[in-house]
Amino acid sequence: MDKTAKTRPALPPRQLARELALMVLGTALVAAGSYFFKFPNHFSTGGVTGLAVLINAALPALPASNVAAVLNLLSLVLGFAVLGRGFGVRTIFCTVLFSAMLAGLEAVVPLSAPLTDQPLLELLFGVLLPALGSAVLFNIEASTGGTDIVAMALKKVTPMDIGMALLLSDVLIAGGTLFLYDIRTGLFSLLGLMLKSVLVDSAIESLNRRKSFMVVTRFPEELCQFITGRLHRSATYWTATGAYSGEEVTVVLTVISRGQAVVLRKYLRGLDPHAFMVVSNSSEIFGKGFLRA
Repeated sequence: MDKTAKTRPALPPRQLARELALMVLGTALVAAGSYFFKFPNHFSTGGVTGLAVLINAALPALPASNVAAVLNLLSLVLGFAVLGRGFGVRTIFCTVLFSAMLAGLEAVVPLSAPLTDQPLLELLFGVLLPALGSAVLFNIEASTGGTDIVAMALKKVTPMDIGMALLLSDVLIAGGTLFLYDIRTGLFSLLGLMLKSVLVDSAIESLNRRKSFMVVTRFPEELCQFITGRLHRSATYWTATGAYSGEEVTVVLTVISRGQAVVLRKYLRGLDPHAFMVVSNSSEIFGKGFLRA
């Protein structure tokens, strides 16, 4: 082994426990949304669960949850064969956990019909729960496998546009319900696919959203002490010159959570009522305490 090769540093125990809890939570949301809402209503919004719904239509004796579990495990084998053992510990864990959760739900809470007689309501939950779960997993560089692994394998062995190929396959899978079930189920499935494509990105952005503060103040030392001591965040400041007044001023830059933003604004009102603030939302912040680059 090349000793100079870069390896990912081990996570501190607290962060490791947090990411493990997030993986379980995210996988549980995807499994619950799929099992309780997608499968009974035959909603197919692409991916492995959507393909499982179609296979269940052709072979009713095979429960969709079992088909999805088998397809996920097959994709895992494909990942090992094409990508090698190191293609993603998180994805391996979540794929096996997802299959186990589906099997467990099938055994503990068998369903023979939808939970309600409101298909639109069930579609919303069938899209929202997996979208939120996928966002939680993607945010920590994990996934429940399936088409994600297939995409990684195709990217390695072919020059094709993976994003377009996956989108086309999702549309075909969702559209397949038009022929294997009925027009209403097919239209619901296509609507769910459109909602899913929007909701996953929106959920990821919401999970990562922070407030970026750029403050022009006469009291930079006091402000920085409050940010580091009370909010336990860092800040950067530099000297600038006012274009109108020509006076020397100090600009302080910091990025904090939404809850901390309320506290900081309240403090600034008392510290320097004449401070000039620019507050903006940001969901892509890389560095210590935020996302890994």
